[in-house]
Amino acid sequence: MQNIFVFLLNLLYLYTIWYKMTEEDKKLLNTFEGKLRHFMYLFEELKKENTSLRQLLSDKEAEISRLDEKIKDLEIQYTNLKTARIISINDNELRDTKQRLARLVREVDKCIALLNE
Repeated sequence: MQNIFVFLLNLLYLYTIWYKMTEEDKKLLNTFEGKLRHFMYLFEELKKENTSLRQLLSDKEAEISRLDEKIKDLEIQYTNLKTARIISINDNELRDTKQRLARLVREVDKCIALLNE
């Protein structure tokens, strides 16, 4: 795109050399050249902004990827924690159940002992 602008400027200079211009033509040519230079400036600015935005997009995509990995790791940790908690609850329940059964057996033994007296 920039090559087109440079080509047009060169063409303008060649045109001014070969063609006898009136004052009106010179004004129009200067106006055109000014606008063309302004468009060249805007084009360069947009290229810089585009490059900057592409870099920002790339950074954000990398951050999203990193956060997705972190989410997966946290989900795995959460699943492991739930599993460990279920196992620990079952161990506690098992101990409580054994203790209750032991108390019931002692009560039954006391009752049997009382009946035997």
